[in-house]
Amino acid sequence: MADKKKKEEIHEELILDEEATKEIEDKDQVESPEEVEKEAKKHEEEPKSKEEILAEELEDYKDKYLRLYSEFENFRRRTNKEKYDIIAQANGQLLGDILPVVDDFERANKVHEESKDLEAHVKGIELIYKKLKSTLESKGIKKMEALGKDFDAEVHEAITQIPVENKKQRGKVVDVIEEGYYLNDKVLRFAKVVVGQGG
Repeated sequence: MADKKKKEEIHEELILDEEATKEIEDKDQVESPEEVEKEAKKHEEEPKSKEEILAEELEDYKDKYLRLYSEFENFRRRTNKEKYDIIAQANGQLLGDILPVVDDFERANKVHEESKDLEAHVKGIELIYKKLKSTLESKGIKKMEALGKDFDAEVHEAITQIPVENKKQRGKVVDVIEEGYYLNDKVLRFAKVVVGQGG
């Protein structure tokens, strides 16, 4: 009986030894460099599925879109800043050119207060007006000639219409309430006018 039990124990040990040996051999096979390299090549050679290709293309497009959007935002900010700087500089130049006219007005008022010479004061104001007009014209500002012209909604703003007896005045500007101005041939301010109407 003891011999039978001993034989069974030896048999179990042999089975365990065989299993351990097989496990070690399997591990050696997986970990061998040749097998690892073969496995890597096998994965490289496998063609990508359509889903994988589309996913990669989508990532590329997303990346390009984000870069393009970022560049556009930078461009927009830069352009807005440059535009603001140009407008501020142009305004500064115009105001700088108008300041001498303001100085002339102040001198004219001072002289008028001291001398009370009305005729000299009127002549002084006329000279200052001409200087201001000349300064504005040099900046591209020009007054509209509206009186007697055909009414044009592109440049005129009709305040009212009045009946006229003369047929030639119908549809024409018969009075100017507020002068209109151009800036480099573009309307800066519409002329507010009265238009002749058939009676």
